[in-house]
Amino acid sequence: MRNRWRAWSVRALLALAVVALAIAAMLWWQLRGSLPELAGTRTLPGLEASATIQRDALGTVTITADSETDALRALGWVHAQERYFEMDLMRRLPAGELSALFGERALDTDRRHRLHRMRARVDASLAEVAGERMPQLRAYTEGANAGLAALRARPWPYLLLRQQPAPWTPADSALVGFSMYFDLQDAGNVRELAMHRLQPHLPPALFALVAYDGSRWDAPLAGAARGDAALPDADAVDLRRLDAGYAGNEDGPPAAMAWAAPRPTAVWERDGGRPPAAADLAVGSNNFAVGGALTADGRALVADDMHLGLRAPNLWFRARLRYPDARAPGGRVDITGFTLPGLPAVIVGSNGHIAWGFTNSYIDTLDWQRIVPCATDAPQGPGCTPLRRHAETIAIAGHASDVLMVEDSDWGPVVHREADGSALALRWTAHLPGALNFGLADFAHARDLDDALAIADRTATPTQNLVIGDLHGAVAWRLLGPVPVRAPGCDGATVSRSQDLDGTAGDAGNICAPWPIATDASPRVRSPDATRLWTANSRVVDGADFARVGDGGAALGIRAWQIRQGLNARARLAERDLLAIQLDDRALLLSHWHALLVQAADAAGADATALHALADAAADWRGHAAVDSVGYRIVRAWRLAVHARIADGLLAPARATAGDALAWPDPPNFEGVVWPLVSQRPDHLLPRRFACTPQTQHGRCAPIVDGWTALLEDAAREVRDTLQAEGPLAQRTWGEYNTTAICHPLAAAIPLVGRRALCMPAQPLPGDGTMPRVQMPAFGASQRMVVAPGHELDGIAHMPGGQSGHPLSPFWGAGHDDWAQGRPTPLLPGPATHMLQLQPAHRAARSD
Repeated sequence: MRNRWRAWSVRALLALAVVALAIAAMLWWQLRGSLPELAGTRTLPGLEASATIQRDALGTVTITADSETDALRALGWVHAQERYFEMDLMRRLPAGELSALFGERALDTDRRHRLHRMRARVDASLAEVAGERMPQLRAYTEGANAGLAALRARPWPYLLLRQQPAPWTPADSALVGFSMYFDLQDAGNVRELAMHRLQPHLPPALFALVAYDGSRWDAPLAGAARGDAALPDADAVDLRRLDAGYAGNEDGPPAAMAWAAPRPTAVWERDGGRPPAAADLAVGSNNFAVGGALTADGRALVADDMHLGLRAPNLWFRARLRYPDARAPGGRVDITGFTLPGLPAVIVGSNGHIAWGFTNSYIDTLDWQRIVPCATDAPQGPGCTPLRRHAETIAIAGHASDVLMVEDSDWGPVVHREADGSALALRWTAHLPGALNFGLADFAHARDLDDALAIADRTATPTQNLVIGDLHGAVAWRLLGPVPVRAPGCDGATVSRSQDLDGTAGDAGNICAPWPIATDASPRVRSPDATRLWTANSRVVDGADFARVGDGGAALGIRAWQIRQGLNARARLAERDLLAIQLDDRALLLSHWHALLVQAADAAGADATALHALADAAADWRGHAAVDSVGYRIVRAWRLAVHARIADGLLAPARATAGDALAWPDPPNFEGVVWPLVSQRPDHLLPRRFACTPQTQHGRCAPIVDGWTALLEDAAREVRDTLQAEGPLAQRTWGEYNTTAICHPLAAAIPLVGRRALCMPAQPLPGDGTMPRVQMPAFGASQRMVVAPGHELDGIAHMPGGQSGHPLSPFWGAGHDDWAQGRPTPLLPGPATHMLQLQPAHRAARSD
């Protein structure tokens, strides 16, 4: 009997093993079935003539076709085969349609984005968005759908999500363009709203200090540097008297007055990514250029590295497109660079006659207006603003749909309802006619700098700093994209009010009419007036030009300052010199803070045990954000902890009156306020909870009698205790924290093997947010490019995450290590390792 049961058990186990193997084989077959087709011959309906798709060892694509339309049809094919899931995410994000894929976990994001009704706007304006490029847009769309259909199985993420991919449409490409608005601009206008809510609760001089928009690191292309803030005297601001309602204690503000202060260094150290200070990490980029007078043979050089969230595969897709075009010099286009799957264009690159790159401009593209909405049962009437109401249905995978009611005014959608019955409506360039078009694709046939600048005049994209160089050695900077055209007196920095608001609702803003936008309203800097150009998300111009474009959160100028220094340090420059600037990890800003730490520890005496501990552990300071540097990690964390305590103190008067109704506005140039404070240490601007007098003796002071030293020691204590919780302080290197975590969006959804199979290798990397080599665990240079138009063979390119979105592809992660190590690799594709021939349907029919 026992033997019989044993035999049955063996048979059952064998049967289970066979079933498991069969399931595994089926899953493997399906997984491999979504691999792109790399070689052979394929029919692509709609082609006018044969086209080829070549791939080199990194998967960089070269498309050769007989026309622009055919080339973009083939590009659509390639994008869909390699990146359809990523294209799908890009169209769903601005439309607020992620929940249809991911279920309720994406609903909050969808509700925030659906408020803007981007799909409805695109559907209503697609003809204007596409313009004369509608044939190319349709060809790209048809190519993408053909590429998707040619896969033997749906792309593997849809298997995991148990979803079917929806076909691509021309409107989806427009939505991909609008997705960059959400990525690059603050769709909620949070900083401006926080400033608006804060202003009534602070004396004018103190509010001006918090809102100060410059520093000693300013490096504009045109105009003067602001320098650090001039501190108000005690007659204008005295924190010893102002915040009597909140004196502070050992643990900071009481719970009843808790507010959204900057997150302390300890939290940032634990959560692995999001910084507490906008000055340290701006969503944007570096770009810079030098004219022919600064190179050995008169070539212009353009460098570009766009800083974004990093993922596998990368956001961009490298491609070279070649086709005849009568508009191009010599009648032929040969353009190489970085495309964005979902869009029929090369976004940044070189066409042999011009080269160009972008950084986010941070001009002011959003404004609030306070309105009094008309009642629902009386939609029109004196003294109120009529609203249009739209029911937006959000599909949710596995659940019933959600309905969001959106209220819209002539100014824009209503985002906040106020306690007094008024409301705040938002005006955003992305909402307006003319906010987006496909004019960027015309750079493919630009002949020279003047031609490119003329194309830029009619191109609409999320407004960027455009840097261009041409074959003749000329260079230029200008804004690319729409600029608000505000009426005099309406600067966008304050909340305006509608004509229906008489000012009694607590708002003294100007009455401003809804503003239009213009793409040809940019200031310019160009050769021969300038031979060195640089931008890094900080303020680029000054005076009337800056007043016109406005401040949308321009970053601290340290990266621009350091790039300018690198450009000025050399009389002659070449491609590798510009790459060296991109990889510059010198900690110039933090070198001052390291000196301050050492000085504070020396001056504090034996009682400042935390300052001494940090200064001793930071003795390896070498002035770089190096992976093996303990000093860099310590000084960086201490600086941020000091920032947080000063912000807490400056905002204490507002907390005393407004409590938790206020949010920290995260001013990007707060360094320009903090540094003069810690340098000059005025008693009247010391946060009260560090005031060390017989009348106000708090635990944070004793036994230290100097209040500013007490603040510095308290910040040091937090850093010391947090880092020591992980082990000995002398072993807490920068690389331990700054280790890459670059993964596919679905990596966390697959237990055990997801991160191993769907993430790039975890590597400690140098760099940080306050230097040209911007690098955080999942944020940094999404590409690097250095190129001289006409000399593309000497060009350099890097891209993390690889070309392919399929983990079984030979191009999954290809080139990633070159990016991580900063090794110069060619911009142009290498020898072809795979070639796919695409032929038109009519030729295939004849051959049959």
